Amino acid sequence: MSSSLHNRVIDAVGTPIVDGYTPAGTVMLSEQIERAQGVSRSVVREAIRVLAAMGLVESVKRVGIRVRPQSGWNAFDPVLIRWRLAGAGRGAQLRSLTELRASVEPMAAELAAQHCPQAMSGELMSVAAQMRTVGRSGDLEQFLALDIHFHRLVLHGSGNEMFAKLDEVIAAVLSGRTGLGLMPAHPHETALQWHVDVADAIQGGHPVRARESMELIMRRTIAEVEESWVHTARIFF
Repeated sequence: MSSSLHNRVIDAVGTPIVDGYTPAGTVMLSEQIERAQGVSRSVVREAIRVLAAMGLVESVKRVGIRVRPQSGWNAFDPVLIRWRLAGAGRGAQLRSLTELRASVEPMAAELAAQHCPQAMSGELMSVAAQMRTVGRSGDLEQFLALDIHFHRLVLHGSGNEMFAKLDEVIAAVLSGRTGLGLMPAHPHETALQWHVDVADAIQGGHPVRARESMELIMRRTIAEVEESWVHTARIFF
């Protein structure tokens, strides 16, 4: 099975659902998708399996493929996050993810300062130093890679397996923020210093300082992107 065909069908069926053009309750037939996309039944079947795992659709016997309401979506799926960031749900998605980060990452930093293995905390310090150098150079692509790695190390360094599982979610929002042009060309010097402060506190075993430094990063992040959601209604299920 061609992965490109498979991914094309997933995108073609999934993005209109996420953007609201294919509303909840809509019933689709495999045959219709096959004809519209010019693919085989096996490709459609596999694409629908992936979309069902994301919570977007469900296969109903003798009915077809039914679109599920947003309350049933897997909100932590990185592909779903990418679609929402690129579409009509951008503001709501940015707000949800940023508020999640602001809640989780300071606690992860505090725990990492208590439990992070020495090799991991040393790597974190090295990444923070590289972020400062690359951030000053204006290479946003390389800075993004380092930023993702930094926050992944903090989450994993906490020793909390549920925090660690959020690494791809946070990577998705960091990538989306950069892709949407919501990152400054040159990260602020204070923000770069706060990353160093987090790493230093974790390596030195200072949990309160680690939490406080990460909270400063999160507060600046909110200040930089909250304009994108200020007029977006909250979602209640």
